[in-house]
Amino acid sequence: MIEITPVLDSKNGEPLYLQLANYIKQEILSGRIKPKEKLPSKRNLSNYLALSLNTIQSAYDQLCAEGYVESRPRKGLFVATFDNYIIFNQKNLEKMDSKSKQVEVNAKVDFNSGKVDLEHFPYSTWRKLTIQSLYEDQGELFYNGNPQGELLLREEIAAHVYASRGVRCSAEQIIIGAGTQVLIGLLCMLFGKEHIVALENPGFHRTRITLQDLGVNTVPIPLDKDGIMINELKNSDADVVYVTPSHQFPYGMIMPISRRMDLLKWAEERNGYIIEDDYDGEFRYKGKPIPSLQGLSTKESVVYLGTFSKSLIPSIRISYMVLPSPLLIKYQEHFTIYKQTVSRLHQDTLFRFMKEGFWQSHLNKMRTLYRKKQSTLMLAITNYLGQKVNIIGEKSGLHIVLEVKSNMWEEELINTAMNVGVKVYPLSIYYSGTTNVGSRILLGFGGLTETEIITGIKLLKEAWRI
Repeated sequence: MIEITPVLDSKNGEPLYLQLANYIKQEILSGRIKPKEKLPSKRNLSNYLALSLNTIQSAYDQLCAEGYVESRPRKGLFVATFDNYIIFNQKNLEKMDSKSKQVEVNAKVDFNSGKVDLEHFPYSTWRKLTIQSLYEDQGELFYNGNPQGELLLREEIAAHVYASRGVRCSAEQIIIGAGTQVLIGLLCMLFGKEHIVALENPGFHRTRITLQDLGVNTVPIPLDKDGIMINELKNSDADVVYVTPSHQFPYGMIMPISRRMDLLKWAEERNGYIIEDDYDGEFRYKGKPIPSLQGLSTKESVVYLGTFSKSLIPSIRISYMVLPSPLLIKYQEHFTIYKQTVSRLHQDTLFRFMKEGFWQSHLNKMRTLYRKKQSTLMLAITNYLGQKVNIIGEKSGLHIVLEVKSNMWEEELINTAMNVGVKVYPLSIYYSGTTNVGSRILLGFGGLTETEIITGIKLLKEAWRI
């Protein structure tokens, strides 16, 4: 058994499971516990340390949630591979750079923020579980199911969002839908058209367009370094606000706890609601996660939105929302006539994927992978673009905003990049109304390889002549 001998203090105010988890993390990071090593079973470690099984389980759950270890069904817990913790130096970059020289100058590098890494999707596992969903004794899945979605899947989602984001809910509060826009449409019916919805400006344009197409009155609210500006929100007539606090889209700031509490206070005073869109809260590169607004709320004023589009695959079209009690009652009284929009087969496959531990394993692997890609992007920008750019929103998520210190504005930056085969994206589309964003563009990196990331940044240096 791996030697795990922490010094734990039950009187220091920190839960024992966190002390144990932090000890194991330090052992992993220091190299004393090696990548791919198997951790002791819960029962063995419980007996060895004279701690309860619940304490060991909670410590292991924390390590899994943070991506330090991964669960292999019927085999146990194993230390993840932590290439992302290696500090790359110039030699490392030059090694990767030599590979990228084989790529032609006109190679297409697409910094699309909507793409994810498909190479590491567990195709064989997903195929096996899909076939299980198609067995003859599963024939009832061919009929229409619960309007809210499959109960077993909702139970798995409820357990996951509590463990990972502190969302407190039951399966009964969850409604599954084919993407965020579908759920936003259902929310509009629940709220009614008499409400005014405040939106971050800039903010997620698909939500804004959906609301406007449905005839909802919207009001843009500007941002500061901490997110949506509360004073501006208070001065508006809005009684519903849509926010992306865990990773503001597109600027990427993470709303601090003080601003979150101010926002919850606004909702209480206004007797309104907050729509919390946690579209990629699983991927964070700096600092500790802040609990969801929903988990902090004591007044049932938050609708929590989540999706599997970033963490699994976009085309699966499985998103979900957690309704507070007043809206849930209204939904159950008036809106269960609307049928479920997600295939029951896909829902059942995802349920099996989560229940058998494949989801957590995949999520841990993707956290490690995206952290490594983000490190590669940051290093490439530092080495090739240096002080000629500012990086905005790099602490989490799968995209950044790049501010280029040049005389070129958004359109010219995009066009000159395309001239060398690199596709970058406008920031202006996320603003309400006509706005001059200056020399800022959007770069997504989730769907690119490390070599493509380095090649793309090198080509941008050439295109922008900086």
